[in-house]
Amino acid sequence: MPSTSLANGSVNGNAGDRPPDVVADDKPGVSMMEQLVPEITTHALSYLDYPSLCRLSMTNSLMRKAANDDNAWKALFHKDFTLEQDGITPVNGWKAYYATTRAIISVNTGFFDIIRERSLPDMAQLWLNSDYVKCIHASGELFSGYSEVMQSWQLCFNWEQGFDFQVHNVRTRILTDMAWVTMKAYLNVDAGPFLITNVFEHHNGRWHMVHHHSSVMLIDGVNQQVVVH
Repeated sequence: MPSTSLANGSVNGNAGDRPPDVVADDKPGVSMMEQLVPEITTHALSYLDYPSLCRLSMTNSLMRKAANDDNAWKALFHKDFTLEQDGITPVNGWKAYYATTRAIISVNTGFFDIIRERSLPDMAQLWLNSDYVKCIHASGELFSGYSEVMQSWQLCFNWEQGFDFQVHNVRTRILTDMAWVTMKAYLNVDAGPFLITNVFEHHNGRWHMVHHHSSVMLIDGVNQQVVVH
């Protein structure tokens, strides 16, 4: 049957003569985010922070899979912490490594809170009760074993000068059940920065300090030490 032109410009004829219907790309019931290719999804997720990424993983199964992608957590780790560990491959994946790093930084921050509050009971709970723990204060004196370490902190807390550390350049490294943290710490006194290394071990579901080493940076070749820490 020949086609016939209509007044409105459309064509009336065989079905084969009509232009094909436009098929929408959108899939019913599927969000635009879920239709993105994995590379674009990972890039988009890299702009989310830790709480947002966790909340996204609880929306549905597809978003949970995307939010648990190892590359997304690796990108978040580098954004929130450091690029120094770009070459490592965490045994349990980057999500677990990120969570453990947050836990270590929280414990390390708590260490300085204990010093500010001069709480010997809290310091006693933080340290592992073991003979092999070590503590080297900025004075250079070494204290070995749990009892000696606690006595050294009691002497520090008896010091009249209060402690108010400003901590910068925090770097962590985690190996299964051991972690160490390096940083610079500035006191509320006229002194150069302290270089501090804290080492933690994981026992019975908690991170405990097993080693603390503090030393004072030399400024123009002069030791600016003011307090025993």
